[in-house]
Amino acid sequence: MECIEIPLWNKVALREAVINATVHNDYSFEVPPKFEIFPDRLEITSAGRLPESLSKEEFFNGISIPRNKELMRIYRDVELVESLGSGIPRILRAYGEECFKFTDNFIRITFPITAHDINNVSKPIRTLVACIEGETDRETLQSKLGIKHRTYFRNTYLKPSINEGYIEFTLPNEKQSKLQKYRLTSKGLALKDALIKR
Repeated sequence: MECIEIPLWNKVALREAVINATVHNDYSFEVPPKFEIFPDRLEITSAGRLPESLSKEEFFNGISIPRNKELMRIYRDVELVESLGSGIPRILRAYGEECFKFTDNFIRITFPITAHDINNVSKPIRTLVACIEGETDRETLQSKLGIKHRTYFRNTYLKPSINEGYIEFTLPNEKQSKLQKYRLTSKGLALKDALIKR
């Protein structure tokens, strides 16, 4: 079966957010940018507030005052940055101003996991994802779905869900273990949430 990749976040916005957090981080705090993945979102936190001479309106309009000019020069030299201030408008096109949170010492960008087009996910995958709670073994899943034939369950439900990244092994290095269980990935949790809201 062909594995279909469904990006969890807008790739352009994600690239710009990572570069922005790295280039504009205030390293005098001795804290690097932080990247955290949760079941429903990605958070990128960089140290430092907006420069005193830059308003939020100017920031959202793409006006930039580089905090680390030498780092910005290097990024531009290796063509990771096209032009000063071009990243923020790209992020805003994908997620809007509400993805930014400003505090006295930090700036955080939050990207929710992209909503799934449920109709593009096969019914067996939707059914399996909907019934998984926490970490669950194969026998319990089969019982919940009322499926007695192990091979049919594995080929129709389990393998496609794993191949497409909706569920994962709890023991990935011991796939045949009797203690093996399955749990939802971030992608699976997002799909389950979309199914609940449907």
